[in-house]
Amino acid sequence: MDGILKHIHSTEDIKNLNEKELKQLCRELRRFLLQKVSKTGGHLASNLGIVELTVALEYCFHLPEDKIVWDVGHQAYIHKMLTGRKEGFDHLRQLDGLSGFPKPTESDCDAFAAGHSSTSISAAFGLAKARDLTGGKEHVIAVIGDGSMTGGLAYEALNNVGKEHTRMIVILNDNQMSIDTNVGAISRHLNSLRTSYQYRGWKEAVKQFRDNVPVIGEGTYQVLKNVRDGAKMLLTGGALFEQLGLKYIGPVDGHDLPDLIELFENVKEMNRPVLIHVKTIKGKGYPYAEERPWAYHGVGAFDLKTGQPLSKGGRSWSSVFGDKMVEIGKKNPKVAGITAAMSGGTGFEKFQRAFPKRFFDVAIAEQHGTTFAAGLAKGGVTPVFAVYSSFLQRAYDQIVHDVCMQKLHVVFAIDRAGIVGADGETHQGVFDISFLSHIPNMTVLSPKNAWELEEMLDFAVNEWNGPIAVRYPRGTAETAFAEQKEPITYGKAEVIQKGRDIAVLAEGHMLKPAAEAAERLEAEGYHPVLVNMRFLNPLDTELLKEIAETCAHIVTVEDNLRKGGFGSKVLEYYGDAGIQTDVLNLAFPDKYIEQGTQAQLFERYGLDAAGIYNSIKERLGE
Repeated sequence: MDGILKHIHSTEDIKNLNEKELKQLCRELRRFLLQKVSKTGGHLASNLGIVELTVALEYCFHLPEDKIVWDVGHQAYIHKMLTGRKEGFDHLRQLDGLSGFPKPTESDCDAFAAGHSSTSISAAFGLAKARDLTGGKEHVIAVIGDGSMTGGLAYEALNNVGKEHTRMIVILNDNQMSIDTNVGAISRHLNSLRTSYQYRGWKEAVKQFRDNVPVIGEGTYQVLKNVRDGAKMLLTGGALFEQLGLKYIGPVDGHDLPDLIELFENVKEMNRPVLIHVKTIKGKGYPYAEERPWAYHGVGAFDLKTGQPLSKGGRSWSSVFGDKMVEIGKKNPKVAGITAAMSGGTGFEKFQRAFPKRFFDVAIAEQHGTTFAAGLAKGGVTPVFAVYSSFLQRAYDQIVHDVCMQKLHVVFAIDRAGIVGADGETHQGVFDISFLSHIPNMTVLSPKNAWELEEMLDFAVNEWNGPIAVRYPRGTAETAFAEQKEPITYGKAEVIQKGRDIAVLAEGHMLKPAAEAAERLEAEGYHPVLVNMRFLNPLDTELLKEIAETCAHIVTVEDNLRKGGFGSKVLEYYGDAGIQTDVLNLAFPDKYIEQGTQAQLFERYGLDAAGIYNSIKERLGE
């Protein structure tokens, strides 16, 4: 660890550093970040770009008394290093290690937990109003990226902040990126602000006129200031924020540490809401990340010298989806693609390149994306909305009200369903079976392998005519059970292995560990039935009834929370039908699941092959 950084244990330790030492600290922080993230993986480019901004903030404000709310939170690594957690970076995003996101249970310097986009201004506004109501004096700062500013929640908050005229600071960290390149009118507006240096030059000229012509300078300064402010509206477009009731300052250089410190010290004295537009370079200080910031947004372990990943997996579920959608798009001209700023992450960029007029990136706006899809469907188009499971949670009302109530043919391709691993609690996709399968008219499927994902997409787009979701996990697509290619039939499960006494029902990729557990049972003289559920809603009740007649014990296995999962629906069916049978639901418990690799978490919660086998044996009293 470098010279100055090794002495930094809290933000108070940086307050006595001079300008030269602070700049040296920034260089050390970048080196430390690169060294650690290249070994553990994590969010790299966004944190490289926010070094000076973070140092300036924590130099000027006093944590934890003052509150900094980080939007999404993936850019808070430097903040963590300055608040006593740099030793934890050897286990960043690992099982029981340092979280990759702000976590108040980890440090009282983390003012608010985060992991999803566009929440910071709302949360900071709440903290500021709570301060006012309780007689506090602390400063409250929201740090939000320009990517997050494409989410409607940010504007709902800004509208409220300006109306209430609440004292707080919003820092717009503008690096022209989120995960993918930003799109839409808001992005274009911010781009117009970035090019407004002619206004900044005029501003400086007004100041110089006042200072250099003291006899008439002060007398005419106010007139010139009014002209300057008019130019500000014309040349910078800052009127958007000013009209919402916030004082707009910027754009300013987010890597000019002395200027940032001077600016923050001045802004601290303002008794009104202020928005500071800070321009930064995503990936700054690491050439590979500066050239391709999207590729270094979230990385696995990589070679620091070459920038290349240390390991390469097989074909991903996302890639399978993307390739199949191109094939479907060629055959069906009515198919359109939708993503919420995640064309690369979901594998949809192939469809985007092939059919640019039929592809829509709605930015970080899942609610809008869902209702937009409903409108397309109503107009005779078949929209496929590719979205991460944890992000789809934001569109729950739109799914219920705008899609399912009207029985519209919208296809939800739910990527990262189930356990995702190192991103932890905020990103685990373990709720979608529960929150989708109880909605009337919604069909939910889960594929056992890559071939079945392709078949389910074909079914969802070309054969079905109503709301339908296909959920699939993160990582390398499963290739097991390649010989099992029974056609998809609505509402029907697939019997992989016939038997008696014990039935193991698995959803999606959980079929593989379930099959391994069944194989162990068979070696001990049991004759388990093995079922690939395929349809999680509706269930194959005909098969469930048949199984109950021959099996005294039924086991369900799913990559979802136990409550509301397909196992719960199996229990509900048997209860409603008055069928007496023993049902064991194997799923994740009713809690937020921590970070760790997928394999580690399946093992910890008894959902790997050994855990499934042991749970069944325990149920059998053995």
